[in-house]
This record gives sequence, C-alpha cells and structure tokens, in this order.
Amino acid sequence: MDLTAPLDTRAFSVPPFAEACLDHADDTWTAAFDHPFVHALAEGTLDADTFMFYQMQDARYLEAFADAASLLSTQCTDPDDTLWFIDAARLAIVVEGELHEGYGDELGYGPDDIRQLQLTPNNRAYQNHMIERAQRGTLVAGTAAITPCPWLYVELGQRLERDMGAIPEDHPYAEWLAMYRDPEFNEYMDNLLERLQRFADAADDAARERAKTAFTTSVRYEWMFWDQAWTQQEWPV
Repeated sequence: MDLTAPLDTRAFSVPPFAEACLDHADDTWTAAFDHPFVHALAEGTLDADTFMFYQMQDARYLEAFADAASLLSTQCTDPDDTLWFIDAARLAIVVEGELHEGYGDELGYGPDDIRQLQLTPNNRAYQNHMIERAQRGTLVAGTAAITPCPWLYVELGQRLERDMGAIPEDHPYAEWLAMYRDPEFNEYMDNLLERLQRFADAADDAARERAKTAFTTSVRYEWMFWDQAWTQQEWPV
C-alpha cells in the first residue's frame, strides 16, 4: 500500500494556516507515513514485542501531551478555548488510555510497568519540545506543537482505510487501526485546526513563523517516535 499518496479529500476542514504548516513541513510530513514501523503495523506483521515497546512509550508520551494541552488552557482568554484544551488533555489520558489498558492486558504490562518505564531519548526530546512550546511559546506556537500528533494519526487511519479497506477480523492490531478511523476524531480535528487558525490570526508574522517551525519539529519527532519503537532505542551510555 502507498501510504505516502495524499488523500484526495479530508474529512475535516484544513484552514489556511494549517495548510501553511503542512507546506512548511513539506517532505517530513510524507516521511512520517512511510516508516517501516507504520507499514509493518498496517500489514499486521509488526513483532508483538516491538508493538509493546511502542505502546508503553506512547502511554508516557500521552501524559506529556495532556500536560501541554493543560498548560495551553491557562493561556486562553476565551472560556470555550480553555475548556476545549482541558477536554483534550482528558481525552489523551482517559480515552486513549483505555486502548493502552486493553493492549496491556493482552501483552502483559500494567500501570506500574508504565510508571517505571525509562523514556527513550526520542520520546524524552519530543515531550520536552511540546512542554517548552506550551510554557515559553505563544499560544499559536504551543498549539502548533501539539497538532501533528492527532493529525498524523487521524490521517493515517484514513489513508489505511483508503488503501486496505475493511480491517481483517484476525488483524493483530485491529483495535488500534479502528480507533484512528473513528469519525469522532474529525470533529476533534475541526476544533483543533479552527483554534490554530484563530491563534495565528491574532499573532504577528514572527510568531506565525515560529509556530510553523514548532509544527515541523513535532512532525520530525513523530517520525522519530516510530523509529525509537522500531529500533527499541536505548540510551547509548
């Protein structure tokens, strides 16, 4: 399957600044769909130990995503925006956590194992990037930094649906594939990208450029997140 082929249409609106972020990311965005980890996951050939490595690191990543969303909520002046980011933090921990809990039961790890997990260098760097942008960056930069994670996953789910059709019942990662095909994520993306556009509109040119850089940096870390699982990355010393 050619996961690098762009979608003809997206199931959610992509405002102009989001398009500008995609243009800034350029080939990096495409590369994030073409890592061998992604292909093996889609084909169902991914080794269970590699998938477990990914899942456990991802559980800890989502804690940082929730922290970044919570920090962004404190920058908002509109109560609706504040509540949306608080809900986004909750979604990362609770809803996606249910997926991790299910695979934990299946693969043999639990909450204590996740708490004691040593973060990989790539995971640690990605988390630090998001938190730093949420703490020290503008609202548009912090929002841009957290946007690639949900966007890439939702778009990956839609590309897989286009290329592979129905998920085989015996696919070992069927639940994971099904989650990111869920139409409810389209509403999430509409809300996120609409806010990214408003925050960009309220910012100056320099802030918008920094936001595009934050977006591209997160796309690079998304590729690196696949890679840290694929190689089961360890600290060199």
